[in-house]
Amino acid sequence: MSAPWAPGSPAGSTPASPGGSTPASPGGPPAPPLAGPPAEVALRPLALADLSALVRLERSLFGPAAWSAAMLAEELAGPGRWYVGADVPAPAQTPGRVLAGYAGLWFDGDDAQVMTIGVAQAQQGRGIGALLLDALMRRARELAADAVLLEVRVDNVPALALYDRFGFVRLGRRRGYYQPENVDAWTMRRALDSEEAPP
Repeated sequence: MSAPWAPGSPAGSTPASPGGSTPASPGGPPAPPLAGPPAEVALRPLALADLSALVRLERSLFGPAAWSAAMLAEELAGPGRWYVGADVPAPAQTPGRVLAGYAGLWFDGDDAQVMTIGVAQAQQGRGIGALLLDALMRRARELAADAVLLEVRVDNVPALALYDRFGFVRLGRRRGYYQPENVDAWTMRRALDSEEAPP
């Protein structure tokens, strides 16, 4: 993937605008709080019933690099996967709620991997990306993961700032990770302490 916002994934993602509460950095004082996401944002687990909405949002964000419907279905149902969505009220004159963002985690029994984070362009800058990442971190702690890993485009400044605030550190650079753009990725890691309180 490659576009406005979504961290790393096997196909290559790029992240969205940061915001929301800020966790403490390991070994240092807490970072200053940021404006949180609007109260109307609601998180919920995603299921195969959400596939059509997920596909639409994926394509709008990532264009030619978007995951296919089959790939997304496999992710939603795959072993060790956990996907969460962020719903917001639908536009005026439209009843119900709409999917404004999504994120996925894969746990292999040791470490957790951020598979993707995506936030609709119209909803970026409202703290939804941070809210989704926080949900993934909490899930990783519930699973007793040793650490959380991810890949992110080297030119994705908002995402890098978000991951820095969440205490991720850069491990190395992966050349040409994001295709078809042939953009490099940083591999990042955040160690999890079993005694650490969630952010």
